[in-house]
Formats: sequence, C-alpha cells, structure tokens
Amino acid sequence: MKTKTFIIAGICGGIVNWLLSWLSYGIVLADYYPLPQENLRSFTYVFLGCLSIAFFLSYFFNRWAQIATITTGARAGAFFGFFLSISYGFIAMAMDSSMSAELLTLDVATSIVITGITGAVIGFINKKVR
Repeated sequence: MKTKTFIIAGICGGIVNWLLSWLSYGIVLADYYPLPQENLRSFTYVFLGCLSIAFFLSYFFNRWAQIATITTGARAGAFFGFFLSISYGFIAMAMDSSMSAELLTLDVATSIVITGITGAVIGFINKKVR
C-alpha cells in the first residue's frame, strides 16, 4: 500500500462525502432530518465522520482490494454504504422512537448513493496517483 495514495484518496473522499452529505441531508432531505443545534462542534464531528468513512474505504481499496477504477470504486462504496447504513439504521430504530421504517429506507438509499460516489472518487484517485 502506498501511503501517499491512501492519504490523498482519503482526504479527497472525505471532502466529497461531506459535501454530498451536506447536500443530501442538509438541503434535499432537510424536512426528514432536522439539523441539530448548529454550532462548530457538531459540524466538526460530521466532517470527522465523513473523513473516517473515506479513510476506511481508501485503506480497504488500497490495502486489500486494489481498487483503482471509478466503476469498481462505486460498486464497493455502495456495498459498504448499504451495510454500514442498514446496521446503524436498525440500531437507531431500536434506540430512537422517531426512527421509522420509511426513514430507515430513505437513509439506506441516500447512504448507498453518497458512499458509492465517494468510492468512485477514491477509485479514480487511486488510479491517478499510483
């Protein structure tokens, strides 16, 4: 694994993930997902969460799967997005009475798209930076 590729792809993927999350949850789906109290701390943690998933994908793509194309990056990203979001969604349904099956389905679909695009970006960068 090339550390340089891992870091560049992780940072770029994190930025793309954060922008897509903001666009999806903050603007398009704002009626379904109300924003928490707006302060620097919550936005910092959201950005760190987006970086975390991007670095996870970048590590997996570089270390184990050697994914270096947009198509395979998108497929693998969507796969991870599905399982990560559905696992979190089931836990949220158990812990939060406001989480419904409709919100779970919406969140899973949104996460598949966001993580798929993030995976495509990471795959693209893996090909270009090697």
